[in-house]
Amino acid sequence: MPSPQTALPEPSPLYRWLILLFVSLAMFGNYYVYDSMWPVLDLMRSDLDLSYQQIGLLSSVYNAAALLVLLAGGYAIDRWGTKKAITVFAVICLFAAVLTVITPKYEVILAGRFMLGIGAEPLIVAAVTVLSKWFKGKELSFAFGINLSISRLGSASADWSTSFASPLYTNWQDPLWLATAVAGISVTAAILYWIMERRAEGRYQVGTSSAAEKVDFKSLYKFSASYWYIVALCVVFYATVFPFRTFAIDYFQQAHGISREAAGLLSSLLPVAAIILTPLFGIWVDRVGRRSLFMAAGALVMLPLFLAVTYLPPGPEINLIIPFIGSAMVPLTLFIVIFLLGAVFSLIPAVMWPSVAYIVKEQRLGTAFAIMTFCQQIGWMIVPPIVGLLNDMNNASPENTAGYSPGMWFYTGLAATGLYFAFKLWRSETGPNAHGLEHITTKTGMKANS
Repeated sequence: MPSPQTALPEPSPLYRWLILLFVSLAMFGNYYVYDSMWPVLDLMRSDLDLSYQQIGLLSSVYNAAALLVLLAGGYAIDRWGTKKAITVFAVICLFAAVLTVITPKYEVILAGRFMLGIGAEPLIVAAVTVLSKWFKGKELSFAFGINLSISRLGSASADWSTSFASPLYTNWQDPLWLATAVAGISVTAAILYWIMERRAEGRYQVGTSSAAEKVDFKSLYKFSASYWYIVALCVVFYATVFPFRTFAIDYFQQAHGISREAAGLLSSLLPVAAIILTPLFGIWVDRVGRRSLFMAAGALVMLPLFLAVTYLPPGPEINLIIPFIGSAMVPLTLFIVIFLLGAVFSLIPAVMWPSVAYIVKEQRLGTAFAIMTFCQQIGWMIVPPIVGLLNDMNNASPENTAGYSPGMWFYTGLAATGLYFAFKLWRSETGPNAHGLEHITTKTGMKANS
């Protein structure tokens, strides 16, 4: 170990923030490519004659690949190191984007989405590992927030492409070629991160990253009921919101008759709300506590939204403006419903994920998060083909908009299940075996009891 006289200097703040920028741009491309398919669903259905169930499988196969990666337990990241891992996984995402767009054969497109799951999920894990190493003991929470915001901008940008790249939407392939170009930017950013990381070796003192989270099923029995209620809420919440986003732009076009540009701007409210509101909700809950109550409140607000968007009158049209992107006229009811869903999409994750750290001991936290993510991916994988099948069975189309209603009832059933688990969590955390989710604030400090 070097003496104080020979110890390496710490990197400058500029160096660390450049690392954050390049890693976040790699994530931006990853998120953009994933969400780039949803604005072209109607074109894929007309040009390739795909069913809604086939489209649902294009979403689910990504999650199937993600499950395989989770079971691998971050082995590649541990073995290769982050600089090689991020670059390799970014290249896999680029190749997946090419595979998805290069041919109209459904089996090849499906393989491309599977490959995207193989590359994208470990890229996310590797990015978290990089930030933990470069910002530990400094601005770690803020760095994570910036990284997540830039990543979600990728999702929003894919929705916004219906406006800023509207001339491309004459066929299903051109928008996905744009996504492939964005994946190229992701690879470039990953290479620039590799160069900076390699240049820092032997020059700067950088923290060590923690080991990748691994799924340890032997620990299942060690977790409390509150933990499992949070896991159950996590599963049904993400199995509701993300599959809805998969079909949202197509649904807005077909069932409500709005333009692709308006549908894209409306869908983008979900990630935009998350970018703005998630850190604000996090700060608020840290100050006041009441975490299980907030999760129950969010689940309650979400319960009627899918039926509201189905059965309420559309109301007057309002001008939805996204600065620097575009504007479009959208029905007031749709705007209110999606705005509220965006608020729920911000509130529940802002409270749910940090709550695990309050009820699970630190030495089991990695396993707790890994199991929670594993279960989340299973739920998210199952739902899109079911919704697609419901749409197909009921002949959902602009001529038969009632055919979309069974899918909306299915989302509502999931939301009701989430409300049940949120209520059970609240009852548990206001009873004798509470872990402090209702009372711990930044003033009282944290103590894990599980």
